[in-house]
Order: sequence, then C-alpha cells, then structure tokens
Amino acid sequence: MAIIAGLIGALWGCISSIVRNIVTFFQVMFRGLWNLLRLLAAGLGALFGPGRLADRLAAKFTEPAMMRAGFAVLRAFLPTVVIGKKFITAYENSATALVTAHEDVREVVDQDGIFHTAYAPKMDMLTGGGNFFLGMQDGADYLNNVSDMRLAANRDDIDRLITPFVKGEIGPILAAADGRLDVPAGLMKPVLARLVGRYFGAPGPSEAKMIDWTHRMFHYLFFDFSNDAHVVEAARRAAAECRDYLDDLIRRRKQAGPESDDVLDRCLRLQEAEMPFMDDAGIRNNFLGMTTAMLPTISNATTRILDQLLARPKILARAQAAARADQDELLGRYMVEAFRFNPMNPVIFRIAARDHILAAGTLRQRKIPKGCFVFAANLSAMFDPWVIKAPGRFDINRSPDDYILWGLGLHKCFGEHISRAVMPLFLKEILKQKDLRRAPGAAGQMDMANSPFPQHLHIEFDPDPGVSDRV
Repeated sequence: MAIIAGLIGALWGCISSIVRNIVTFFQVMFRGLWNLLRLLAAGLGALFGPGRLADRLAAKFTEPAMMRAGFAVLRAFLPTVVIGKKFITAYENSATALVTAHEDVREVVDQDGIFHTAYAPKMDMLTGGGNFFLGMQDGADYLNNVSDMRLAANRDDIDRLITPFVKGEIGPILAAADGRLDVPAGLMKPVLARLVGRYFGAPGPSEAKMIDWTHRMFHYLFFDFSNDAHVVEAARRAAAECRDYLDDLIRRRKQAGPESDDVLDRCLRLQEAEMPFMDDAGIRNNFLGMTTAMLPTISNATTRILDQLLARPKILARAQAAARADQDELLGRYMVEAFRFNPMNPVIFRIAARDHILAAGTLRQRKIPKGCFVFAANLSAMFDPWVIKAPGRFDINRSPDDYILWGLGLHKCFGEHISRAVMPLFLKEILKQKDLRRAPGAAGQMDMANSPFPQHLHIEFDPDPGVSDRV
C-alpha cells in the first residue's frame, strides 16, 4: 500500500507540475500581448506634448511600470536578445545582449569567471591610473584588496557606530522641517555626507562638495554608456578634486597620528602593518570608490522605496504601523518589497570573457559571444512569473531568493549590510510622522532633474508640536 500511495503521490506531483507549467505559459503569453498593447498605447501617447519627441519617449519608457511592461514582452517572446553590433560605446565590446529571464539573469551575474565586471577602465580614469576592487576580477589582487577593506570597515561598526550616528542626525532635521521636507536633498544627502565624514573620516571640504563629487563620479561609473562629454568632463573634474583632497587628508592624518576610530585611521594602521593595497594611493583609491558607491546609492534607493510606499496608501499604512511599533524586521520586508518595484539599477552589466551558451539545454538557450556587452535585467528577473509567485502583487513574505537588489557573486554590493541598516533608519523616522503624504502637485512626485538620481521628493506631515522642545 505504501508503494502504491507513493506512486500515486509522485504521479499527482507530476500532473500538478505539468498543469502549473501550462497555466504559467498561457499567463506569460497573455501578459506579453497585453503589455505589448500597453507599450504601443504609451508610444502613441508620447507623440503629443511639449518638447522633443525623443525626450518624451525616453521619459515614458524609463518609467518603472513601462520598463516592467517591456521586460514582460521580452520574457514572453524573446527572453534573451543578442545583437552582433556594438551599441555601448563607453566600453570595448563587439556585441550587445539583453537577458530577462530570472534564471538566466542569475546565471550571468553569478558566473564571474565568464561574465566580467566592466568598471576597470572607468575606475582607472577616476583614480588617475589605479583600480578598486569593484573593477577587479577574481584573483589575489581582488582578495587582498577586499579583505583589507573588510578589516577597516567591519560589520561590528553598524550597531556600534553607524546606527547611533545616523539616528542622531535624522531627528533634528525632521523636527526643524516643520511638516514639509524635500527628502533626498534636505535629509538623506546631508546625513550621508556627515556619515562619510564621521565613519570614513573624510568629511570633504564641505558637505555640498562631497555630495557633488560622489554623484558626478557615480553617474559616470554606473550610468554613462556613451561617454557623454558633459558626464565625462564633470566626473573628471570631480575625481581630480576628490583625489587632491584625499591625498592631502591622508598626508595630514599620518602626520597627526591616530585621531579617532574611523576607517581612515584603521587603513593607516593596516599600512603600518605593510598590508597590500594599503599604500597612500591604495587607501585613496579605496576611499574614492567606497564613498562614491555609498552616498548616492543609499539616498537613491531610499527615495525610490519611499516613493513606492506613498503610491500604495494601504501598504503605506501598514508600513507606518510597523515603524511605530518598532517592528524593524517587518519594516525591512516592506522596504525590500517596495524596492523590487523600482530598483536603483534595473540592469546589471557585464562583458563576456569567452563564448558561452546561456540557459543551455532549454528552449531559451542562446550563444553569448566573447566580447559581448551583457545587460542582465534584474528588474525583469524579479517579475518573472516562471519563478516569482504573483509577481505583480506587493508581498512582504517573499523568499530572499526572489530578490536581486544588491547584485550577486563576486561583486555583490560591498556595502549591502550598511545599506540594509541605514535605509530603514531613514524610512522608519519618516514613516512615524503623522498624516504622512506627498506635497501637492509636481513637488510631491519623485523628480530626477535630468539625472539618474532622485533629486527631489517633497513630503508633508503634521509636525509634533512638542518635538522641537525635546530635540
């Protein structure tokens, strides 16, 4: 009887799997056709309006909802697009590919030996002839460099230094806002610039300068695919000024001796121990890379998350309840699920170091030729119904494996643990505010201001009349 029951169970499991696959197939096809119609309608709508047609089309089709629609069409009919032509002029490459299926995106981003990080040439320009572990492939240099920086910026710092500092900065700004605040410009960027000064030991000539330098370099490093002359020149100037500042800072700190428990002092102690990559130039390059990666990233990501929560009043109310009840783990789940709908990087790019058959043995398999510039669409992967259950639903109970928000593999975000700690601090204090809402009109919408970053998002809330007395 047990054998028969086992056979029946196995047969039922097989039948259930076949039925699920058939249902999912038709769902994917239907969604693909429906989203194709949406895209056509959006394109027709963009034909009319002020300004250049190209600008109107670009604005429309880079909206998160439209990008998700475009990826749904590709997943249905052409999950991997390979074109034997060079479109990305900022890097050496010979072809271009766009990968949209969840499993295939993971294959690209996880296979560091096949799909190499592309950042080295741009890091070389920013550092004036050096590198940083973000631009390195696996090997001794990468391992030595990243290991040194993990010693200098370790996870124990999050609870001991970073969290108390950020909490202490947020409260007074919210109290002084008197019920209206431009979140990225008035809160996140200033606090993060101060964190760079306190934790890394590199406050810059001013907060404004540090914010400007890091955003210009970040734009060039992660979002410039055409060597845009304005972007390149702005990043070149910012990098030169930042290098001069860091070189002078390192020289002065060495002369003064240990001053405080910050990352720079730890790097200088590692230098005394003759650790690799801890000469003056190595410290400067690591600082330039880490501050550039951290300051714009956390502000950008947190603003996008808040925008997604504000767009869903019922979800917002639940997230606010979690914030007010100090349910930090629950709030963290609201954060990552909101981030899924509009991640900071909708694609992760790599360059194929050799020929590779992607999704080998499946109907999706495609040859990625050596030298191909590959866009692995993590936004698409997180909405792939073959893997993600009810992808269009806001669901805080998803598996961590459903998310590709901080990358994967060798170059998974070095500062992920700092980001996961700091982002909820901003969100929690904002969400605690009474009658939280967008400001009226355009001010209450996320404004990129012709950049890759949210520059403005004005919110309003009812100020606590007793807060100013307590702060």
